[in-house]
Amino acid sequence: MLKKGLSVAFVLMALLLLVVACNNQEPKDGNTDSAPTSEKDGQDMKEKPEEEITLPKTTLHKTDQGESVQSLQEILNKVGYSLTVNGEFNAMTTWAVTDFQMQQEGMAVSGIYNEATKEALSNALENESSIEPAAGLEKPDNDKSTISNPHEILTLVNKEHALPANFVPRNLVKPDVRFPFTESLPKMQMREVAAGALEEMFQAGDNAGIDLFAQSGYRSYDRQDAIFASNVAQHGEEAANTFSARPGESEHQSGLTMDVTSPDIGYKLTVEFGETDEGQWVQQHAAEYGFIIRYPKGKEEITKYQYEPWHLRYVGQDAAEEIMQKGLTLEEYLGVK
Repeated sequence: MLKKGLSVAFVLMALLLLVVACNNQEPKDGNTDSAPTSEKDGQDMKEKPEEEITLPKTTLHKTDQGESVQSLQEILNKVGYSLTVNGEFNAMTTWAVTDFQMQQEGMAVSGIYNEATKEALSNALENESSIEPAAGLEKPDNDKSTISNPHEILTLVNKEHALPANFVPRNLVKPDVRFPFTESLPKMQMREVAAGALEEMFQAGDNAGIDLFAQSGYRSYDRQDAIFASNVAQHGEEAANTFSARPGESEHQSGLTMDVTSPDIGYKLTVEFGETDEGQWVQQHAAEYGFIIRYPKGKEEITKYQYEPWHLRYVGQDAAEEIMQKGLTLEEYLGVK
């Protein structure tokens, strides 16, 4: 009985080994129903589509931060730029947006990511076209005293940041508003984007029953040089520099500024304008149209200029509303002194 039991056990063991051997044997043709895990993983990686980057839907400009800015930077890199993707709308991102805009036919140049820029970037991606960086605007350099991107709407012009002597704004036009003179003069002009906003503001003022007049807009570098020299001759350089800019340091050269006045003060540019109905209305409503009072009362230590309630600077509605609501100067808003 013992021998018979051992024989049966031996037979069962042999059958089990045969079954295992058959299961481990690969087909002769080398084909298998399933690939090794590493091979399947590799196929999945190849077939997985690249994560799609969508263009931001909101307007973006210098000082903005977050995922929308990061997406914009990634899109700009896709069309040819080499930005650091950090989610900060910094000087280099502003330069890239400006440079891209300058290479688009008929596009307003602002340095602000807006609906028109979004559409142009979308077309560039769809057509797989690329941009030659710096073909429209040279990259910023390290010279902080000279503005390297004078085309952007939020460019800071002051005693420490001067416009290039040869800078002339693009798209200078005469806004359809009232002037207290009839001669056709260069100072009637503004950049087109600012001129359109000024027209809207004047129309709103008319509807409110106030009587605004535009007095002085664009000035060339040479014209500012002559004005400053005249003021120095009359008042001395130190006094002149509190109310008159040296050439290159005037916002008027940017094409984004208009001095406004009213009949109540004889169309002059004086601090009394702030006390008129027109001056008070401008203080309350200018930001709705993208303008700020560039040199506010009590901020002389920051702006280095006297209070000028008549001096309006276009920065775009988003920035203007924040600046005016918080009582900031442009220097404070941009974090630059």
